[in-house]
Amino acid sequence: MNKVVIIGCGNVGMSYAYSMVIHGSNIDELVLIDVNKEKAEGEALDLSHAMSYAPKNFKVYVGDYSDCNNATIICICAGKGQNPGETRTDLIHKNYEVFKSIIDNINKTNFNGIYLVATNPLDIMTYITYKLSGFSPNKVIGSGTTLDSARLRYLIGEKLDINPKNIHGFVIGEHGDTEFVPWNNVLIGLDKADKFLTKKDMIEIEKEVVGSAYEIINKKGNTCYGIGMSLLKITNAILYNQNSIMTVSAYNKEHDCYFAIPTILNKNGVKKSLFITLSQEDEERLTKSLNEIKANKSKIFDK
Repeated sequence: MNKVVIIGCGNVGMSYAYSMVIHGSNIDELVLIDVNKEKAEGEALDLSHAMSYAPKNFKVYVGDYSDCNNATIICICAGKGQNPGETRTDLIHKNYEVFKSIIDNINKTNFNGIYLVATNPLDIMTYITYKLSGFSPNKVIGSGTTLDSARLRYLIGEKLDINPKNIHGFVIGEHGDTEFVPWNNVLIGLDKADKFLTKKDMIEIEKEVVGSAYEIINKKGNTCYGIGMSLLKITNAILYNQNSIMTVSAYNKEHDCYFAIPTILNKNGVKKSLFITLSQEDEERLTKSLNEIKANKSKIFDK
């Protein structure tokens, strides 16, 4: 039996839940946990009423931390949201306290599945989950730049009038302002991106990818649908044992931090990270991104 527990029933958590309902996933139970239990109960009822039209029928209900005992995946979406004018890293201290409370409660159970983290600042919160849980790093995964990579493919597809599914490329590094596109590894069909895009095009597309969250937050207050679908893709890679390659936030022992890199995912979590060939400029950009993550990590762990 596969059980997914979502902790935090805000916009992100419920977009993820709704994605599982309308697209289907290999789950038998979906458990919602939130500090506002009445809201969670309303969400569970609303989702349950959609089951007649869903591709797969599964049970949706409100639970508590005891329901984590036999969960396959716990997805943490709880935390303080990013307000207009705030960066993701502005949330570190606020969300550390939220996570400490959550993981302390989970540690009292027999949970032995996989943690999937969606809360910002993503790479730091995933590292915090890894440290507080005591889990093997392959079983603690952040959503990374899966959404940013989807934005990249969408924008290239819009520019060239090509189906984004035929565009292969990733955003890597921090899920934040220092993330970047290693353009030498972007393929459109079987050809490299520079056959279709000018340097100016690439700069503009990358700038829009990095700034997308800020634009959406300024206009509607939050981002939720894209990350909901990204979490579904990660969940299905795990539950269907797909060995899919996605840019999740995965642990790197050499740097003792989490960051987004193309990673093979299956039922055990992270199978292997793939270190793609980078240009010297991209190596420098990755170093800058890792230094940003480490600096933010030190705000919590080097007191």
